[in-house]
Amino acid sequence: MSEEVESSDVYLIDSSIYIFQAHFSPFVECFDQSGGELSALFGFAQFLLQFLRRVKPDYVATAHDESLFCGFRHQLSPDYKSNRELPDENLEMQLKGCSELCSIMGLPTFSSKVYEADDIIGTLANSVRHNNSNVQVQILSKDKDLAQLLKSANDCLWDYNQNSRRYRTDIFEEFGVHPEQFPDYLGLIGDSVDCISGVPGVGPVKAKALLQQFKSIEEIYQNIGQVSSLELRGASGLANKLQEYEDLAYLSKQLATIVCEVSDPEELFGSVVLDELKPVTPNKGKFLEFLDLYNFSEPDKIRLAGLAASLSAR
Repeated sequence: MSEEVESSDVYLIDSSIYIFQAHFSPFVECFDQSGGELSALFGFAQFLLQFLRRVKPDYVATAHDESLFCGFRHQLSPDYKSNRELPDENLEMQLKGCSELCSIMGLPTFSSKVYEADDIIGTLANSVRHNNSNVQVQILSKDKDLAQLLKSANDCLWDYNQNSRRYRTDIFEEFGVHPEQFPDYLGLIGDSVDCISGVPGVGPVKAKALLQQFKSIEEIYQNIGQVSSLELRGASGLANKLQEYEDLAYLSKQLATIVCEVSDPEELFGSVVLDELKPVTPNKGKFLEFLDLYNFSEPDKIRLAGLAASLSAR
């Protein structure tokens, strides 16, 4: 069992965000010595090395997505993330390299064929909080869905590349709902990024009004007779819409809800304690071998090797 520690930050990295930002960015361009694309791997490596040098985290983990088209949400809804494509051979190679890089850098690294990176982050956050009430969770991502994991005033959603931090109060100011209501909010308005439909005809204004009156989708339907009397334009029609699409509202919320408890022993992130998230000293010899293995050009190899050399020993 992990011992109670004084206030400490735990950094949980949504790796895919930074991998795909680099992959699609016009400002990140990298090719190997044979002309093959390496922008995703190069950009993620730069991000990771700069983060480690700047932050020097005492506790950190990286979460990687491997569940595209095979995760449990796809069993619930075939439309879920149906706008995505499987990575081609080159990108698949780079994704594998990003995961290898995290291990070489001494970082606890987790992935799953069933659960998404969001679920890994949610479960890790829940696990380390269980025996350490003073833990402050810093989630490195720009994905608004992860706002639902902000439990304390000092937890934050940190878009590292933009150096933008959002806390519980920022989420409420931006969306008009509390972080724990975010699955309900997305269950009502949907999320086009993930092909979650929500309730047709319910947008942010109506969803915010509903969730300021009722705490959750469940409470809305328990009090559906009161919806038509709300001081809200089109309230009577809104009640009818909600009744018509009740099943869709519940399904949409389920799809938008991050899993925070995974008990399957095959999922290694399910029972992690705080001490298991301590990084170890990067293996700089293996890192140089890694750069050779992926055939980085000499200038890019020098750039990344220089960043790795600047990391102070823990």
